[in-house]
Parts: sequence; structure tokens; C-alpha cells
Amino acid sequence: MDTASPERPSFKQRQFEAREDAILDAAHQLIATKGYDLTTVDEVANAVGIAKASLYKHFASKEALATAAMLRTLRRTLAFVDQLSPDLNPIQSMRALLDWALRLRLAGGLPTLPSGNSVLREALSNDPDYSAAVVQLSGRLMIWIHMGKAFGLIRPDLPDEVVLLSLYARSCDPTVDFLKESGSLSDDQIVASMLTIYFDGIAPQPPKG
Repeated sequence: MDTASPERPSFKQRQFEAREDAILDAAHQLIATKGYDLTTVDEVANAVGIAKASLYKHFASKEALATAAMLRTLRRTLAFVDQLSPDLNPIQSMRALLDWALRLRLAGGLPTLPSGNSVLREALSNDPDYSAAVVQLSGRLMIWIHMGKAFGLIRPDLPDEVVLLSLYARSCDPTVDFLKESGSLSDDQIVASMLTIYFDGIAPQPPKG
């Protein structure tokens, strides 16, 4: 029986993939530090050291580039979720995820995209891989939220969607940027404060009287 090994990618293909990774790294960093609207394709190409025409061989538009960068971020987030210990309770898992996301953000490694950009929003919603990753991540978080409520760790009166979207929002909160720029707090203090704001807000309230 013929058991030929899978064909190895050619040097040209490996070179193409390496350049694409470099483009995504540059786009990721620029969007994380400057924001999507202020980042240009020229800046990304210059950061990689290639011509803009070469960049367009990989990504047809700025929206396609941002979509790919966000998809890679989502996949890295899912990989982080997958490696969390199953011994953690739902709140501990959510806290670990938000801690990781905030530290990534403070280090300039978490791009956030403007929800008001209709062209970008359409590009994201029309990308099947991006949509599938969002559904997968949200599904994992919803399991934690449902379990948290069942275990009495999350306020039952809060709608599941509010808990979920608020968790996403904390990782994109502009307060983090203002606190970082002010220099009045360390990264550890910023992360601790943001975790307190979120998790104290969703914790069950003590009975009155």
C-alpha cells in the first residue's frame, strides 16, 4: 500500500505565508495602538517593508486585512480558553479570560474595532470564518454564564446577553487607555480595578434588611 507523506509546502509558499504573518502582526499592532480608523494600508506596508501592491496580493482591502487580524485574535482567545483548567469555576474562568485580555490590551496587542464603521461591520459579518469564531467563543462564554447562575455566582436577574456583552465591552473599555496614558496607575492596578468593576457588578447581591 502506498503511504506517501503529505507534500511539504514549497519555499515560495512558505515565504508567502511568512509575509502574510508579518502583515497581520503589523496590522494587529497598528490597529491596537492607533485604532482602525487612523491605521492606513500604507502604514502597514511600511511597517513590514513591502510595497502596498505586495500587501494587496494578500489582502484585497483594509477591511479584509482588519477582518483577518480580528479572526486571528479570536482564534488566540479560543486557544486561551481551551487551555484553562477545568477545575476553575465559571467566575474564575471568566476572570482569567478578562485578566488575559486586559493585559494583552495594555501591552498593545489587542485590536479593537469601531462598531460604527458600516463597511467594516459588513466585511466582518460576511466572513464565515470570523462569524464562526464569534459564535464559538460566545457559546463557550454562555456556558460559563449559565453555570455561574446555576451555582449562585452570577445575579439571576441580569439577562445572559448583558453579562456576555459587558464582558466583551470591558476588554475594549476606553477607560483602560486613559488610565494607561495618565501614568497614575500601574498595569496591575488598572487590571485589578477593571476586574472589580465588572465582577462586583455581576455578583449576587446580599439580601436587604
